Amino acid sequence: MSHAVIEMMVKNPGNHALMLQFLNWQCRVRQMAMRDHQGRPDDAVTPAVTLPGQTEASGHIITVMSKWGANSKTPELKHMVKRTNDPAQRREKALEYFSSTYFQKAREFSDTLSATFRPNSAGAQQLIDAGACQLSFEAYSQQYQLECKVMTLSNSHPLYQSTWWHNVLFNPDLHPDSIILGFEPDWDRSSSRSTAA
Repeated sequence: MSHAVIEMMVKNPGNHALMLQFLNWQCRVRQMAMRDHQGRPDDAVTPAVTLPGQTEASGHIITVMSKWGANSKTPELKHMVKRTNDPAQRREKALEYFSSTYFQKAREFSDTLSATFRPNSAGAQQLIDAGACQLSFEAYSQQYQLECKVMTLSNSHPLYQSTWWHNVLFNPDLHPDSIILGFEPDWDRSSSRSTAA
């Protein structure tokens, strides 16, 4: 976790609880996607994006959740990509890896999500210009609305690297000039609710 996250956890235990609730939920749904749906992203990991001042979502993005700091697994992801040029073998190894213990410990993950966009993406540029957005997740009788700061990640940033190698495992045609954005939740302004009947 980042120093900012640790500092926030100390200052505001309520927000710490919401953050951990969200990370635990994300770990469960992502493991289910890997085990039961061949890694295909569903509603639980593809939030609706609403720009500041708007009432309607502008679309959905596919998010990645990355392990952080000493818990980073980027070298392992990179090794899986480099060991074979066969996309089917890469995907098979990735599904096996992510289905096992990867998502077992929510505390090992950064609360900053990331998403990949094509070069010159108009949607990415809108998010960069706005500098903020709301991500709305709704799946499995649970809803989260995260108020996020939007950051452009440089290709040397650890979350860029983790996202890049994760995505190449599933998409061998990923453009080398892809834009990767980070979405850092403001837990003070974010919320959750159950949508169960």
